[in-house]
Formats: sequence, C-alpha cells, structure tokens
Amino acid sequence: MVTPTVRTIDDVLADARARLQRLSPEAAYGRWREGALLVDIRPAAQRADEGEVPGALVIERNVLEWRLDPASDARIPQATGHDVRVIVLCSEGYTSSLAAAALQDLGLSHATDVAGGFHAWRAAGLPVTTA
Repeated sequence: MVTPTVRTIDDVLADARARLQRLSPEAAYGRWREGALLVDIRPAAQRADEGEVPGALVIERNVLEWRLDPASDARIPQATGHDVRVIVLCSEGYTSSLAAAALQDLGLSHATDVAGGFHAWRAAGLPVTTA
C-alpha cells in the first residue's frame, strides 16, 4: 500500500499559483474588456454582502468545472473550446487560484485569476455594484 503524501493547503495553493499568470485587478479589467470571460465564483450570500462586478459571469464554485469544460453536457454557451480566456474572481484571491488551476487541469490553459479578488477589484476603483 502506498502512503499518501501529506500536504497543507498552503502547499496546494503555492503549487496552483506557480502555474498561473495571476492578474492585477486593472490587468484583469483590461483583458475582460478585450473579450476574456470574467467569472465570479463567490456564493450568492457573499455577492449580496460585498457587491458584484456588473456584467461578470456568475458561476458558483461548486459547478465551475462542469460549466466551463467544453466537453461537458452541462457547459455554458461561452465554453466554446480550450482556448477560451477565463479570469476567475473570488472574494480575496485564494479560492480563485485553486479554481483557475482546476480549469487548467481540464485543458483551459489560459485560465487565471485576479490577485486580491473582489476586495482588490473594488479597492482599485473598478466597476462594482454596492451590496
């Protein structure tokens, strides 16, 4: 029997981020305006409490891979292929890094996230709705 490797969430997060070209909120905004998908993965209660990015695509974390996998029967219309540029947004930029790495595991090689998440987006003065 093989003994599983013990890792911490910090190890997993560091590995995920090593694969990503994370974006500042300003860079993410620019790429979004150029056609990338900005995907807000925060749960409804968190979006209601913190606010939202108007026009961002909302896909909660628990169904993200199914909605963006081009081979999935549950995919959204925007999941047209593995070359889709996806920018994942969470509250502070932790869950989004793990989610973007999971999308890369599906072959979405351009998936990345917003460093600092929604909080950094809002602090940068980018468009948000108030909670």
